Amino acid sequence: MIAIVHHPDYVAPAPARSTYQWNKNGLIRDLLLEQGARIDWHLPDLTPIAWLEAVHDPDYVAEVLAALVPREKERRIGFPVTPQVALRSRVVPGGTYLAALLALRHGFAANSAGGSHHALAATGAGFCVFNDLAIAAVQLAAEGIRTLIVDCDVHQGDGTAALTAGHAMIATYSIHAEKNFPVRKARSTLDVPLADGTGDATYLATLEATLTPLLEAVRPDLILYQAGVDPFVDDRLGRLGLTEEGLDRRERLIASLAIDRGVPLASTVGGGYGTDALDVAQRHVRSMLTLGTAFEMGRTGNNAAVVR
Repeated sequence: MIAIVHHPDYVAPAPARSTYQWNKNGLIRDLLLEQGARIDWHLPDLTPIAWLEAVHDPDYVAEVLAALVPREKERRIGFPVTPQVALRSRVVPGGTYLAALLALRHGFAANSAGGSHHALAATGAGFCVFNDLAIAAVQLAAEGIRTLIVDCDVHQGDGTAALTAGHAMIATYSIHAEKNFPVRKARSTLDVPLADGTGDATYLATLEATLTPLLEAVRPDLILYQAGVDPFVDDRLGRLGLTEEGLDRRERLIASLAIDRGVPLASTVGGGYGTDALDVAQRHVRSMLTLGTAFEMGRTGNNAAVVR
């Protein structure tokens, strides 16, 4: 079985003036439900306010939870923060944290939302309100868990890098389209910028060549994986050229690097944009199932069969 974290409040009604595909998380849930007994469902708790404030400015946390975010910050986020959006934003980081705990127990788990890597200390940005990756990693660090955040979204994980910079128990890796959002990049532990149109072969070779030595240097207790599917060639907001098979191979490679080193992995959804929300949701679910299958095979000693 594959451990999946989901909460009903992940599925929020679309606020006005929003171009974000709010039905994506509901579609992800429905597609996972079709997997039947293969999925082991887990419900997260609301994220404690103290955890949010350990990463974000307390005044910004209060603005979000009261759904009183100033208009200029809402413009940076990309949608209004309604009470439903505020509730969703509070529950998602707890889901990423729970996925991490489940991964530490079982080897792999996935949050069916999250990956909000653009959110900064005092504001959200780029469809991200609270940075669930940083929040979960900081709380795990307080519990003695060393985390490597691996971000394979097409956009650099600028918020995550900024919020965790200098933290002795957290390292960050971002492989992304160099000329894509955000214009002003942060500094991750390791950044791997790629040229527009980079396809499967170059992407995968670069990912393996750069992530492998970082894993050896950091020796994390856990990988938090931002499994954005927007490197896909036809993604509306992407600039890279991966095929669906390339995305599958990316997940198998990430899983293999973790399994070979005995490192648990928890994934989040991350970016994925298109004209058809169902197509995007299917890519996200395919990512979770590919990762889950690789870890299942790794537990039975068949990892060599799923590497490439």
